[in-house]
Amino acid sequence: MFWSFSDSMATQLVQFIVGLVLARLLSPEEFGLVGMITVFIAVAQSFVDSGFGQALIRKKEAGEVDYSTVFYFNLLSGVIFFLVLYLSAPAISRFYNEPQLKDIARTLGVLVLIYASSITQRTHLIRDVSFRQLMKVNLTAAVISGVVAIIMALNGFGVWSLVWRSITGSAVQSIILWSSGNWIPKPVFSRASFRGLFSFGSKLMVSGLIDTIYRNIYLLIIGKFFSAADLGYYTRADLFSRLASQNLTGTVQRVSYPVLSKVQDEDERLKRGYRKLITSTMFITFFITLGMAAIAEAMIFTLIGEKWLPSVELLQLLCLSAMLFPLQAMNINILNVKGRSGLVLKLELVKKLLAVPVIVVGILSGLRGLLIGMIIHSIVSYFLNSYYSGRLINYPAREQVSDIMPSFLVSAVISIIVFLLTLIISIPYWLMLVMQLALLTGLTVVAGRVFGLEGYKEIKDVITEKMPQLKRIL
Repeated sequence: MFWSFSDSMATQLVQFIVGLVLARLLSPEEFGLVGMITVFIAVAQSFVDSGFGQALIRKKEAGEVDYSTVFYFNLLSGVIFFLVLYLSAPAISRFYNEPQLKDIARTLGVLVLIYASSITQRTHLIRDVSFRQLMKVNLTAAVISGVVAIIMALNGFGVWSLVWRSITGSAVQSIILWSSGNWIPKPVFSRASFRGLFSFGSKLMVSGLIDTIYRNIYLLIIGKFFSAADLGYYTRADLFSRLASQNLTGTVQRVSYPVLSKVQDEDERLKRGYRKLITSTMFITFFITLGMAAIAEAMIFTLIGEKWLPSVELLQLLCLSAMLFPLQAMNINILNVKGRSGLVLKLELVKKLLAVPVIVVGILSGLRGLLIGMIIHSIVSYFLNSYYSGRLINYPAREQVSDIMPSFLVSAVISIIVFLLTLIISIPYWLMLVMQLALLTGLTVVAGRVFGLEGYKEIKDVITEKMPQLKRIL
């Protein structure tokens, strides 16, 4: 957990800093152009993976034949979907009425090939819980791709700075994974292995594909029915909110899935481990998401400039929408650990059908209505997920809510106090940001100690174990 969280935080910090620099050098329209292609790349990558990665992780005895079989399937799928994306690029360009998108889509299609070639290597490390090595891979790629993008932006390459940032980052990750990994594919493909893994992974592929389309459909909707600038504002706000919640979600998913899979048949132990995960994870999530919503205006003005201020309200609503993402993901993980991939698929279908009215309202009422609908949908999705996972390990939604409610209430009160600071005093944005961050952090530590919050204790124990010098402060 420590190394996985460090990986996400360090990598995202680098990407965040690079994003701030690029936001000052490039326009909202240029970010919007890349955002228009993101949904197509994400869908192609979901098909390429096809749920085999999670199937390998869950399998108690995964051998060389299993890994090689998955590798060759991923590679073939990558070639097919690269060609599909390449040939459909003119249609994508016409759909958005943006001529530049033809070349951008074809170039970014290379990401699918790179992804296909390195999925199995990454899965091997995750199965072995080698998150320290993954941190080195991701952090190195983030630094190198960021430097390349900034140099290109300074030299007037515009939107292509963002395109080559993505390609460089993926290429560096793949090179390091292959050069430092201990696994090399064997010249073997087993139909029996494929069928066994596919029976579990195919359901995850469909559910993952549905979820990927849902998470990215807003980029397509905003790009189609609003302007490229509006999509640029949304992508910047989404970047900030993902730093707050979705990266933490990814951290917890990567760690909890292989670890909890090892005790998948011990329900009481599974429940204890899961309870520790949600109390600590949601304490961090509430602190970051609600805190970021409170400091949004000062943060955006200070970090990326006045031209991005239309992103403030979008960021605040996205933070509220993203607040329950980690909890949703962990409940789905329990279903996967228990081998209920069919139920996961059914849940995804139901939840995404419930999202249709949200999308329709957004198209008719604008971005604000779309994001408010996302908040409501997020709450409903959590209760759907937790109903079924809670029954499997005797940890129903009411107990989960009871465990996380103290952290939510404390974080909400602290965030309101921090937000009200902007209404009480009038000072430069950069100074306001410093004051808000200091107040947010200080009040959170004090409240965690005074109220004895379970999540705070878990986080404190992890941090002080790795860094004993912080014991007095925490």
